[in-house]
Amino acid sequence: MFREMRRKKQQLSPEICEDILTRGTSGVLALLGDDDYPYAVPISYVYDGAKLYFHCAKSGHKLDAIRKSSKASFCVIGQDEIVPEEYTSYFRSVIVFGRIRILEGDREKREAVEKLAIKYAPDDTVSKRQEAIDHSWAPLCMLEMTIEHMTGKEAIELAKRRTENT
Repeated sequence: MFREMRRKKQQLSPEICEDILTRGTSGVLALLGDDDYPYAVPISYVYDGAKLYFHCAKSGHKLDAIRKSSKASFCVIGQDEIVPEEYTSYFRSVIVFGRIRILEGDREKREAVEKLAIKYAPDDTVSKRQEAIDHSWAPLCMLEMTIEHMTGKEAIELAKRRTENT
């Protein structure tokens, strides 16, 4: 169902992909938008080792697209070092394919937003975090992406370095 990576030497291991997803702070979520045009939007997220979670408003292009088709892809760039003398960049990135659902229950919605809050404000107190969540609760919508396929790729120069060091 999903294509194999053509440049296998540049393929990242699942562990490196998960590390990039864990440490990343934003990515681009791609959905099937209006008139079947791709709709890609930069968005913050949290990866809990199994699923991805996003927050958004309770209405808008993103939710309309998800209601139309739950299929999505999400891309995170873990490294992008410009190397002008080589006319290239040394990059590492991950693309995840899966399905998104809108979290409906208060419990699952709160669990997801807490994961997001802990990622972006890890030193906050529990009470301050709860206060912030409660303050933004009414207009908050949480999304959960179940991963069906994940690939990662790096610049050939980084792949060569990695194999030389092992």
